[in-house]
Amino acid sequence: MLETAALAAGMSWASGFRLYLAVLTAGVLSRLGWLDLPPGLQVLESWWVIGVAAVLALAEFIADKVPGFDSVWDGIQTFVRIPAGAILAAAAFGQMDPEWMVAAGLVGGTLAGTAHATKAGTRALINISPEPFSNWAASFTEDVAATGSLLLAFFLPVLFLVLLAVFLLIAVWLLPKLWRGVRRLHATLRNRADPPARRT
Repeated sequence: MLETAALAAGMSWASGFRLYLAVLTAGVLSRLGWLDLPPGLQVLESWWVIGVAAVLALAEFIADKVPGFDSVWDGIQTFVRIPAGAILAAAAFGQMDPEWMVAAGLVGGTLAGTAHATKAGTRALINISPEPFSNWAASFTEDVAATGSLLLAFFLPVLFLVLLAVFLLIAVWLLPKLWRGVRRLHATLRNRADPPARRT
């Protein structure tokens, strides 16, 4: 149960900012025999799934390094990452009673949504800076964090769950500040776009 919970939480959390990398990593490790996926997630071992995930992971890797476009990409992925996180978590508990699947889906969607909101808000504020280096640093940090969290969830589940609890506390503290920052940014951009006559 603990390993399944860590697997579901890890896949959902990573899906919030690197969905395709999460699917690709789980599929490849399972295909190589290094990871035992629950029955509901064994479809990730398919070469078709691995191939599609690899192409999309590469596209996301590139898109996430382009300042400005990364926020557009995040906006589109809002409708993909959160449902996918819920589906992956529910599938991890697919061999158990239906109530476990429903609960896992709800928790998985929440974890994916929290990770996505934190990532998208942070990157929107970083994009204010005209230089690309802070954007690249944030993007590579997310690549490392996603890979590291997945490996911990797969092979050191207790440590992952402890660190996830810490990250969630930080996210709960950070999200209101990010929301206020994004609202101020939106108001500033709207005022700059309005003609002087309208502002008076």
